[in-house]
Amino acid sequence: MKTIQSILFLSAAIAITGIYTSCKKESLPNNGEPQIRYVRITAPESADSLLVGAYQSNLIAIIGENLQDAQEIWFNDQKASLTPTYITSTTILVSVPAEIPKEISNTLKILFSNGKTLEHHFKVEISEPLVSAMNSEYVLTGNVATIRGDYFYEPLTVTFTGNVQGELVSVEDKVIRVIVPEGAEPGPVTVTTNFGVTSSDFWFRDNRNIFISSDPFTGWWNASFVVETPGPDDPPAINGNYIRVKRDIGGWNWLEVAGGPPDAMGDISKNIPDEAILKPEDYNLKFEVNTLKPYNNNMIKINAGLSKDFNNDQYLWAPPYDTKGEWQTVVIPFNEIATSYGESLSVSANGYYTRILFHGGGDLDCDMCFDNFRIVPKVLKK
Repeated sequence: MKTIQSILFLSAAIAITGIYTSCKKESLPNNGEPQIRYVRITAPESADSLLVGAYQSNLIAIIGENLQDAQEIWFNDQKASLTPTYITSTTILVSVPAEIPKEISNTLKILFSNGKTLEHHFKVEISEPLVSAMNSEYVLTGNVATIRGDYFYEPLTVTFTGNVQGELVSVEDKVIRVIVPEGAEPGPVTVTTNFGVTSSDFWFRDNRNIFISSDPFTGWWNASFVVETPGPDDPPAINGNYIRVKRDIGGWNWLEVAGGPPDAMGDISKNIPDEAILKPEDYNLKFEVNTLKPYNNNMIKINAGLSKDFNNDQYLWAPPYDTKGEWQTVVIPFNEIATSYGESLSVSANGYYTRILFHGGGDLDCDMCFDNFRIVPKVLKK
């Protein structure tokens, strides 16, 4: 009798457990099965902004049900990095991998601890090339130019103005080294990948708006600094004549390098655009420099764009700076120079006062070269 009662009790227990388990499973969203409802950005104020794709490294929120057991997430063939505290039953926060996919399926795939897989259509937007700068915007034909930026995904090409392609030396994600080809002309550089085409805002061999060039020398000061025919101990010329200052400069000694008032500089003093004077925030001052010895003391003061007279409270270009015997392009936002004068710039049809001056504390064993002082737009007008 007890045996029969035990069997009946066990059967009832199994039946009740089955009913309870069935009810429990049916009470879960989507019957306990993982599900992705949508993907959105993570900013709370933009929670209704749904996504069908995202760029590399973007943080996204995957919204759904029964997601708590996710162990791996893949975007195309690239595995994302998961943080357990960012995984709940209804949400997963994850960054799209920065690595470029080799096989593109436009699929987001979640692998769960029970071996199940969940797929969702999702496109990883691959960034087009970003072309930011060159180590030197002046490089001789046959020499190696270094281009800096991002998203330099091979295969790629570098095309110079003049419609000539450079020979690639090396390509990294943020740096391209390329041999300057015969026929390269002043103008933007274009980088092309499978994911887009980008032309630089800067110009290679930028010949716009040069206001100190020494081709020929004009101005009040130090024609003796101009190198017309480089000797064996001189750096190579990159754009005609250049300036070389090779001497000891004592602390607080006053040494003008180049420049003068408009009537001494001539027509070159008129090369600064009116728009740069009126909207200096849209322009950069650029020049090439070559330090055969480090610029590690003293101070360089710069006057550019002054319509009335020189200003002794001008912009200070402070050390240290060392190009180790190579030509490099210096970029200074022109609004920083304009602000340093303490008064607004004004347009002058007669040209502008310019001056490059050593004057500061500390002795300097100086051996520096300069060329191509220019004020050019920050952004290439389309």
